[in-house]
Amino acid sequence: YSISLDPDSNFHLSWTPDFQREQILLRVDVRHSPPQSWFALGFSDRGDWAGSDLCVGWEDWKGSLIVQDAYVDGLGVMHVDEHHDDCRRASYKRRKDSGGGAQLEFIRSFDTCHLDDYKEEDYLIEDGTVHVVYASGSGPLYRINGVSPTTEDVGFQRTRLLKPPVTQPKHPKMNDPPRPLLIANVQLNVPAQETTYYCRVVRLPEHFSRKHHVIQFEAAIEEGRESIVHHMEVFHCEAPPDETIPEYRGPCTDPSRPDSTRVCKRVLAAWAYGAGPFLYPPEAGLPIGGPDFNPYVMLEVHYNNPTIRGDWVDSSGVRMWYTSHLRQYDAGVMELGLEYTDKMAIPPGQDSYTLTGYCLPQCTAVSLPKTGITIFGSQLHTHLLGYRVVTQHFRAEDGLELPELDRDNHYSTHYQEIRLLANPVKVFPGDALLTTCWFDSTEKENATLGGFSISDEMCVNYVHYFPRINLEVCKSSVSWQALRNYFQFVNEWDKQPTSPSNGVSDNYHAVEWTRLRAQTLRDYYSVAPISMQCNQSSGERFPGNWEGLPSP
Repeated sequence: YSISLDPDSNFHLSWTPDFQREQILLRVDVRHSPPQSWFALGFSDRGDWAGSDLCVGWEDWKGSLIVQDAYVDGLGVMHVDEHHDDCRRASYKRRKDSGGGAQLEFIRSFDTCHLDDYKEEDYLIEDGTVHVVYASGSGPLYRINGVSPTTEDVGFQRTRLLKPPVTQPKHPKMNDPPRPLLIANVQLNVPAQETTYYCRVVRLPEHFSRKHHVIQFEAAIEEGRESIVHHMEVFHCEAPPDETIPEYRGPCTDPSRPDSTRVCKRVLAAWAYGAGPFLYPPEAGLPIGGPDFNPYVMLEVHYNNPTIRGDWVDSSGVRMWYTSHLRQYDAGVMELGLEYTDKMAIPPGQDSYTLTGYCLPQCTAVSLPKTGITIFGSQLHTHLLGYRVVTQHFRAEDGLELPELDRDNHYSTHYQEIRLLANPVKVFPGDALLTTCWFDSTEKENATLGGFSISDEMCVNYVHYFPRINLEVCKSSVSWQALRNYFQFVNEWDKQPTSPSNGVSDNYHAVEWTRLRAQTLRDYYSVAPISMQCNQSSGERFPGNWEGLPSP
């Protein structure tokens, strides 16, 4: 695997994970490197330079090339780890040609924790998002202890280092081999601003009046634009098959965007920087097209332009490989977690606030086939406040917690992809799936509520599975009656200005939030009765009363 670390593609990272030995080989090629300069590569929890765990390649005053294990203190100053060397089989080489250049290579264990001498900066490489930190600077150096690079010389990039091994499929010879469908921008002038979300609605070709299966999708990045295309998603426009959707092209948040394009929200494909092709299992494919399928889809591209360049022109997009030879199963996408509703709130001033959404056994019992479903992909999702997400799996009948379905301890909303699970998960009727998100609201002045806007919050896992069934949403929120009881309680006993005549949002915003009140609300969510969205593909709930179910 490989990515460019910086916007100018001067630093190129490639890596190979070895799951058997639990180690990873990392190599950085530096395109331009002045004589006697140094380069550092490492990791930190959120991409901060302070607190990062590094391997540093440098040239001493005698001309010797050295690699040392180092860490960065809270003031941004590097220190050599005098007791351990976690940069194994390391080398730092310099090109002798006129253009200059360097290469730093080393092997690092996933877990470098030393029980006899643990230090806080020892970074554990886990599956999920990894914030790769890098820095460079000029020499000559006598030693690297005490070196503190400038802000301009430091950067970070998000990626998934521990990608499961994927075998490229051998497509059998057939009269109609898989064909590519490219959904892309065309000669787009990327705005001269740091962040742009650009949307383009397109109509599928006429032959998609027949049903096909998507069996693979991948990024199609225009050469030289690798550093600015941050992530991309393709959405299906969920509308009647004969409804025409305007073929809008423009910023996703532009007020002039037609309201009728808001139905383009069901994820078909998602790619994030550093992700490779997403391959469906050989027995399943994503259904696309057919007489009941609206023929419009929307591409959303997140451009990251930190240098605010105004001369970028881009034609990148997503390439989907499809076939008319349908596989054994249709693959489906199911939503787990919390409802998109303002019934759930994150009080302000909280550095770690958790919310949990439930897919209860009562729902899987009435919706899953006896043979179960197989989940092979996962896309964890929050908005701006989320920093950790996990989906747990329980076999409720036996009271057993099974291995977690997915976890990302360093989640960032700026790095989203559909991740193939290293071990597909079998889910049976009566199982429960709990999705928990951690939020940081320390910068907020009032409660952040659930909802669709980027300023609202979500806690969701879009899981990809087969065979496709009629269950599309298995999410929860606090029940309406429990919420009314809460607002009545804080009014009568805590003298807060909540009222039955106010809306939910107004009541949450009326509370004067303290740490105790925030903790009380979180504790109340954990025991309060639940409202379940056990929804069919039609949007209707499965038969029964799904309001006021007991919290598990």
